[in-house]
Amino acid sequence: MRSAPRDIQPSALRPLRTSLDEQSAGWLRDLAQASPARDTAILRLHRMLLGAAKAELYRRGNSDITGPEVDDLAHQAAADSLVAVLAKLYSFRGESRFTTWAYRFVILEVSTQLGRHFWRTPRRTLEADEWEQLPSRFGLDPQDRAEWRELVSALRSAVDTELTPRQRYVFSAIVLRGIPLDALVVRLDSNRNAIYKTMFDARRKLRRVLAANGHMDSDLGQAT
Repeated sequence: MRSAPRDIQPSALRPLRTSLDEQSAGWLRDLAQASPARDTAILRLHRMLLGAAKAELYRRGNSDITGPEVDDLAHQAAADSLVAVLAKLYSFRGESRFTTWAYRFVILEVSTQLGRHFWRTPRRTLEADEWEQLPSRFGLDPQDRAEWRELVSALRSAVDTELTPRQRYVFSAIVLRGIPLDALVVRLDSNRNAIYKTMFDARRKLRRVLAANGHMDSDLGQAT
């Protein structure tokens, strides 16, 4: 767990909006006090974050993580997000409810914990025939085996020649190796939006090349 945050005193919250909803104001008041009320509020906040972490883990439905592992990851995410919320309490400005603001921290921590978990777990190596599955992931359905081999060859060539090194790495990791997005974010020390953008650009390039060589409709539509 990260180092404990400094205590937040009421004076540190003076710049906050005065038009907070009653619930948010109550959270801030209790968490800012160096009193038994603060300890109780921290326990309440931790329970809330733990529940949110478990719900998010189940929502994502990762079949590789079950039973005690789910509970362990949820507790790690809740603990780390609690530290983050308390450390940044002074920055809350009331653009949303306090609970909504706090949930953002736990969602990010769930992503981080899932990414770390992936790299702690032994992974299978890339199988050669996984390239054979690639056309169907582009929504393509060649009529015969010869056409399929030709399409796979075109895809491999396009990946090697048209993509930047980073695009090639991200595309191969996600599409061929099945590495989860959250795990890739951790490995590349990046964020989900940046990885999404890289993947979008890579697929668009590949679809354009395939269309130019007659392997698919020239109307690219959505770069899926």
